[in-house]
Amino acid sequence: MLNNNRNIDILCVGEVLVDFIGHQTGVLINNTRDYHRYLGGSPTNVAMNAARLGLKPVMVSTVGNDGFGEYIFKRLKEVGVNIENIKVLENKPTSVIFVSKSEGTPDFIPFRDADRYITKDQISKETLSDSKIFHTTCFALSKEPAQSTILKKAEEAYKLGCKLSIDLNYAKKLWESRDQAFKVIEAYCKLNPLIKISEDDMLRLFEKELPHDQIFKFFHDLNVDTVCLTLGQDGVKLSQKNKKVIALPAIKVDKVMDTTGAGDAFWSGFLFAYIKEKPIEECLKVALQLAALKLQNVGRLPDNINILSKLLE
Repeated sequence: MLNNNRNIDILCVGEVLVDFIGHQTGVLINNTRDYHRYLGGSPTNVAMNAARLGLKPVMVSTVGNDGFGEYIFKRLKEVGVNIENIKVLENKPTSVIFVSKSEGTPDFIPFRDADRYITKDQISKETLSDSKIFHTTCFALSKEPAQSTILKKAEEAYKLGCKLSIDLNYAKKLWESRDQAFKVIEAYCKLNPLIKISEDDMLRLFEKELPHDQIFKFFHDLNVDTVCLTLGQDGVKLSQKNKKVIALPAIKVDKVMDTTGAGDAFWSGFLFAYIKEKPIEECLKVALQLAALKLQNVGRLPDNINILSKLLE
């Protein structure tokens, strides 16, 4: 159960980036001629979506003192994300990522600098005590000093009665080694977070296809109660310890415009319904609705997502 006396719905800790998404559809980066600029970073997308659903998110991240950093602040302010915990660095540029526009998992090249410099002074005990959910990503955990900061603060949050959440968006190119990734993931999983993973993430992490029940068992054995496995066009499966697995189909989308951020849209919907204390199956249904909406839009979700929040009052 969440502590509803707290004022911060989701504390999103991790990367804020500028995404350059390819303009040509269905080609990899080597054949992409031009790009459009969007605000990106998985926890940033969750914070933005949460704000537009009427929740109170706080973003903890780091940017450079440059034009991209200014763009990020402007966009976050526009939707009402609390930006007081975002640090500006003089000597590091804002991180950027080039992404292909694809109907499957996009190809990407990261140019990372400022985003990894999240330090302990950015997250006070008071902030953790006032947060319902502490959310982060595998991306954010892949580099120091953010890695140590997030693990330490996640443990503090857990002890203070905050529910943890993580998107295990593992990509080999972000980590020094797979062994290190496993160690960090296992340390976070000991704190019983809500876990969101995709089939692609698992293929990259385990370097082989695993049956879904083995994936669930792996995380349950690490002390995780709730594991949500997204299956792209095949929908989603959710496993809770010692309960029957719930499987739901994806909502059919006639034309996929852009897959970037669909997983974040899904998880934003799930956490939104979870905060509203809806049954777990309803959390999945809201998540699938938001993911379907995102697939039909390039860049961010459309402004009318607050209609969904009205349906859940």
